[in-house]
Amino acid sequence: MSTTHKAHCLILPYPMQGHINPMLQFSKRLQSKDVKITIAPTKSFLKTMKELPTPVSIEAISDGYDDGGLDEAGSYAVYITRFKEVGLDTLSQLIQKLRNCGCPVNCIVYDPILPWAVEVAKKFGLVSAAFFTQNCTVDNIYYYVDKGVIKLPPTQVDEEILLPGLSCTIETSDVPSFVSTPESDILVEMLVNQFSNLQKADWILINSFYELEKEVIDWMANIYPMKTIGPTIPSMYLDKRLPDDKEYGMSLFKPMANECLNWLNRQPISSVVYVSFGSMAKLEAEQMEELAWGLKNSNKNFLWVVRSTEEPKLPKNFLDELASEKGLVISWCPQLQVLEHKSIGCFLTHCGWNSTLEAISLGVPMVTMPQWSDQPTNTKLVQDVWEMGIKAKQDEKGIVRREVIEECIKLVMEEEKGNVIRGNAKKWKELARNAMDEGGSSDKNIEEFVSKLMTIS
Repeated sequence: MSTTHKAHCLILPYPMQGHINPMLQFSKRLQSKDVKITIAPTKSFLKTMKELPTPVSIEAISDGYDDGGLDEAGSYAVYITRFKEVGLDTLSQLIQKLRNCGCPVNCIVYDPILPWAVEVAKKFGLVSAAFFTQNCTVDNIYYYVDKGVIKLPPTQVDEEILLPGLSCTIETSDVPSFVSTPESDILVEMLVNQFSNLQKADWILINSFYELEKEVIDWMANIYPMKTIGPTIPSMYLDKRLPDDKEYGMSLFKPMANECLNWLNRQPISSVVYVSFGSMAKLEAEQMEELAWGLKNSNKNFLWVVRSTEEPKLPKNFLDELASEKGLVISWCPQLQVLEHKSIGCFLTHCGWNSTLEAISLGVPMVTMPQWSDQPTNTKLVQDVWEMGIKAKQDEKGIVRREVIEECIKLVMEEEKGNVIRGNAKKWKELARNAMDEGGSSDKNIEEFVSKLMTIS
């Protein structure tokens, strides 16, 4: 190994955009502290990438479906089983290869959705760190499901659930939602299995920051040696200590950056509703229609990301009738640059954890329309714990109606309650930056992780 690097971390992400981005950001932090990084996505994931990060070295492993990953496998059950078999083997080969070429690995940082990575680390005598890409409250819920205390999906409607460390009670509608189907059951099992051999990991890292979830983190730390190392978003939006770190650097979609930013530059300060449901969520056509008219009726300027596969669901003539100054619909955008823009007044979001952390870090109030997985829990925290957003409630058909969307946007952007929400958003932005800045809670944890790595290497 070269003299400049005292330790070498192999990063093993679960092959999904929302899981890779936080691990990539953490890698850049480690690299800035002289740790050598090799990230090992799957071959199938690399094939879908529109752009790749330059600063870290990439070595692919196989999930057994090199052409199409999960889609090729056809179901989570088949995919996860095969990924374990082939992944164990190809990860071992990669560690051996790096050792043979004089660049031995000291540590595997892995996504606990792939719990078998710990076994590989043990086999080679390496240190292991489990990296949870979701927040501590959500991890806490999966922990309780693993222990048999909570059921997912919940069977009773509106039953109250008490979680140690959480200041408010949560209802069944606030826990991660999965429709009860064999495919979803496997998904829940996969998320719960994150705890199956966690006691074997040397470190447990959480993509959150201490001030955001103090009580839950303190409580979980009694069971596992948890350390917060987030928010894992590019440094230039937080502490600015990594001057080249402006983008995640890995993307499934090509952002229409100029078009978006030029349009935003023409809008008044805090006047625009930014709408995006991330890289995966698929809305029903009826929901798309309600959202379209809710935005139009709010009379606010809006920037709406509609992926090209989702565009056919827009109401007929909606795009033709849209005055370009009033609204812009684009297929993908550089979300951090948008959220940071002074013309943005609120973020209408599905409340995926990465989007939520970005909004917190950039101090943008939220209107939330959670779809599934951890999003209902994130929404609960945004509205009732951090008080920097409001949930647009669904009707009995599961659709958020246009009047509700319009009302929520106006509440956040115009009304008295909106002032409180905007004030809290500013407060959390400050705390997020402090956590990552020199001597902050997450910065100290990263420093401690690196200095321990240096002593074992």
